[in-house]
Amino acid sequence: MLVFVLHRDGRPLMPCKPAKAKHLLRAGKAEVIMLRPFTIKLNFDTDSHTQPVYLGQEPGLTQGIAAVRNDGKVLFTIEAKCRTDVSNNLLERRSYRRGRRFRKTRYRKARFDNRGRSNN
Repeated sequence: MLVFVLHRDGRPLMPCKPAKAKHLLRAGKAEVIMLRPFTIKLNFDTDSHTQPVYLGQEPGLTQGIAAVRNDGKVLFTIEAKCRTDVSNNLLERRSYRRGRRFRKTRYRKARFDNRGRSNN
């Protein structure tokens, strides 16, 4: 598990270990920006050395996405499940709509003249 780090001006930096983040927070050199995912923002100027990060994706009904550094260290992983019920939901909605259109309803008298006093 890694902690995401932002530069003083908001640029993303390379993530650090939780122990390093705890040390920076206790020393007052960083502040918590978000809890999920846990992200800290540095309160001092530092060099913005970053490493190249590669994104890997596994296609399918359950998609896996990961961000990996050059040395093989995994920075971020997520699993997303694709919806498979959209087509059935659209067919059901269409049948309800058609049912409303072609439903044989009894004739209802016009109700535009149902005021308490007349306009004579």
